[in-house]
Amino acid sequence: METGNQVAYAPRVHTPLRSVGSKLVYGVLYALLILAAVVQILPLVWLLFFSLKNNQEVFNLPPFALPTHPKWENYANVWSQGNIERYFLNSVWITLAAVLLTILLASFVTFAITRMRWKLSSAVLGLFMVGMMIPVHSTLIPLFSMFQKVGLTDSQLSIILSYTAFNLPITIMILLGFYYALPVEVEEAAIMDGCSVNRMFFRIELPMTISVVVTAAIINMIYNWNEFIFVNTFISSDSLKTLTVGVQNFVGQYTTDWGAIGATLMISILPILIVFLLLSNRIVEGIAAGSVKG
Repeated sequence: METGNQVAYAPRVHTPLRSVGSKLVYGVLYALLILAAVVQILPLVWLLFFSLKNNQEVFNLPPFALPTHPKWENYANVWSQGNIERYFLNSVWITLAAVLLTILLASFVTFAITRMRWKLSSAVLGLFMVGMMIPVHSTLIPLFSMFQKVGLTDSQLSIILSYTAFNLPITIMILLGFYYALPVEVEEAAIMDGCSVNRMFFRIELPMTISVVVTAAIINMIYNWNEFIFVNTFISSDSLKTLTVGVQNFVGQYTTDWGAIGATLMISILPILIVFLLLSNRIVEGIAAGSVKG
């Protein structure tokens, strides 16, 4: 109702029909989310039951049936006899080294592109983004030939360099939006106080981007931990292999220990699953922060 220059707004009335409709929509939404969660969890439950069976039970029992006598010794056997301890440590070392190198280089590149004025900044950014379109399989032979010439075949350094190269584009893309949103006034104040570029990056920029850095680190960690192709192609020594490739040790010419394979896969999944569950909120926070350009 309008009287002169004043406008009167009628309060919104929540009718019972609208309330019932909202509850119905939310009920259907929650039901779909629960169904999606169950579908995601079922493979893990199946793998757990699979790892507790022997070869006969794997083929004779239903997929989600527990064995009469769960073989927990499968886990002890693969850890002590299957060299899984060595593979596990290799996976941890390679993953952490590649993640740290990728985050550091990506932060350098993003800082240079967003905070420094130079003519080729846009071209360099485009070059990194083009790297996201290169299929991994198409690079195996050229990379193997290059590593062979420089003596890096059968070396964990070749794996770390490959992970870093292929993870740089996506990491830069995650960091880019967050760096654009950082206030320039903080850097201007630091320069006025005589702060050098190196000190400004490590003391100001890097701490301010810690949330999105954690997000990028987790995404890199998941990829590096589960990667198979590079390790299987470049590494031949058994002592240098990772968990994803070490599973092949339980596949023989005439027999295959399926329970041991299941236990190895379960061991390889647990660390990254625990990290993801503990830091899942940081992933959402970092992606949301990096998606806003100021």
